Amino acid sequence: MSGRRGEWILRAAKVVLFMACLAPFGIMVREAVAGSLGANPVETLLHGTGDWALRLLLVTLAMTPLRRLTGLAWPIRLRRMLGLFAFFYAVLHLTVYLWLDRELAWSTILEDILERPYIGVGFLAFLLLIPLAATSTRGWMRRLGRRWTQLHRAVYVIAALGVLHYLWLVKADLREPLLYGAILLVLLAFRLPWNQLRSVRRGLRADRSDP
Repeated sequence: MSGRRGEWILRAAKVVLFMACLAPFGIMVREAVAGSLGANPVETLLHGTGDWALRLLLVTLAMTPLRRLTGLAWPIRLRRMLGLFAFFYAVLHLTVYLWLDRELAWSTILEDILERPYIGVGFLAFLLLIPLAATSTRGWMRRLGRRWTQLHRAVYVIAALGVLHYLWLVKADLREPLLYGAILLVLLAFRLPWNQLRSVRRGLRADRSDP
């Protein structure tokens, strides 16, 4: 009975998470239809879709540390949905740039990639994200075996490129991209073997106990 109840709770959590992840897209569509995206609607859409792609990518990376800290299995079962929504907003971000911002002027787009580092880094991050989204199913996990884990470790590189893309894009207020960078560093720290983390904790306790 408890197992069934747990499955129902997980299904309900997935429905709530799905709606929550889709909500920013719905808000942007509503504001676009109402003409309330501000003086520069294309820039608003670019920033909105890019921000949510990076946020959801970081939340995806947080699922494994959350499982380790809590001992609960359910965070891992939400990771795939979060990752696919991160990819969804990344696709929207790229689409807004290519279609609305650059109007599919490929020569201008190529010039941007070659001459603007933050554009090139953003494109690289998106290209690396494609195989991760394409191989996110259980079928691909079985086919690739250990290589699946090795492939999906690239998500940390992608997140770092996303933070760098944002950092180079912003010219004045760096607080938000630096905050994302700090979050990523904390999540990267959880990639250390747990025995190393325990040694670090013991060292910190010893330092505190020293007179």
